[in-house]
Amino acid sequence: MINRNETITKRSDGRYMGRFIIDHKKNGKPIYQYVYGKTYEEAEKKLQIARSIESLYLSNKTCDVCKAYDEWLTVIQNRVKESTYANYRLKFEKHLLPAFCEMICSEINSAVINTFIKNKIAEGLSASYIRDLITVFKCFLNFVQEEYSLRLSLKNILLPKVEKKKSHKMSDEQQNNLVSYVVSHMDLTGLGVLISLFMGLRIGELCGLKWKDIDLENKIMRINCTVQRIYKENGSSKTSVVITPPKSSTSRRSIPIPDFLVPYLTVFKGADNEYLLSGTEKVVEPRTMQYRFKRILEEANVERINYHKLRSTFATNCIENGYDAKTLSCVLGHSTVNITLDKYVHPDYKHERDMVNSQSQRMLCQSVSD
Repeated sequence: MINRNETITKRSDGRYMGRFIIDHKKNGKPIYQYVYGKTYEEAEKKLQIARSIESLYLSNKTCDVCKAYDEWLTVIQNRVKESTYANYRLKFEKHLLPAFCEMICSEINSAVINTFIKNKIAEGLSASYIRDLITVFKCFLNFVQEEYSLRLSLKNILLPKVEKKKSHKMSDEQQNNLVSYVVSHMDLTGLGVLISLFMGLRIGELCGLKWKDIDLENKIMRINCTVQRIYKENGSSKTSVVITPPKSSTSRRSIPIPDFLVPYLTVFKGADNEYLLSGTEKVVEPRTMQYRFKRILEEANVERINYHKLRSTFATNCIENGYDAKTLSCVLGHSTVNITLDKYVHPDYKHERDMVNSQSQRMLCQSVSD
């Protein structure tokens, strides 16, 4: 059926020409598109096809980020972990929506994104956090391109460089003071501190540890879940505590328990379904564990450090004592050995110095004997 914005006329060469409006100029004048056919019916059929294609094009052309964002959330909600979904929403609604919400998706390009990056740098956001924002935004834009048949120019995005920092460990004195205090004031919180310091557990993994995950007979600890506080979508509270599988498949792992920890674990052992840190079926969240750790540091006369420093100290101690990186990577639950090497290998050059001195001694001894 021909509408008022379409016409079919017969040309002087005998062909039929269909004309329809595809857009309007700034002054309001229409912009036309044309199709041709040998017969009126052929021209009408081509006109209908062209109209449906153009209708899709125009709807895609006017789709804004806010509308597409709601659709994207619906799609990814069942594809990613609850914590990942919450992380995406938090980053998008705090930083990306305020900057892009009213923009038409088809108008987003590298220049627009580079301006956003420049503004975020000026606001003082770290390079790593900005890169995370762009990763989330690219995930959204990939959905937009596929869903709306758009082709966006994203090849020339200039991401800020992240300076890779080695994770420094606690000093030997700090470690000795902390262990001495915990052992002399042993409780479930102190036991958790020792587990992180001597087995490298993340704080969320420690909080999610149940007694059924601890095999004292075979001296094996299984990491099956993690606890974290995430951004909440609905309700009066802004965040909520969730218990989920570990952050990656490699984070779900089994770790040998050091012999000296076995007696302490045996003394405190509870029912299978009880959490180690609480001694009950109620979970202790990471924020609570951090508060408790802060108190232990104050009482042990150890300067304040982040709880994650225990994991860093474990990893660095292992490397300095000859632990091979591949094995350590498995114990830590890293997805690749490179992550372990980048984060923990020789942060204070002590290991390199020992190796150089040892090699020098061997060469000198060889020279003398020759």
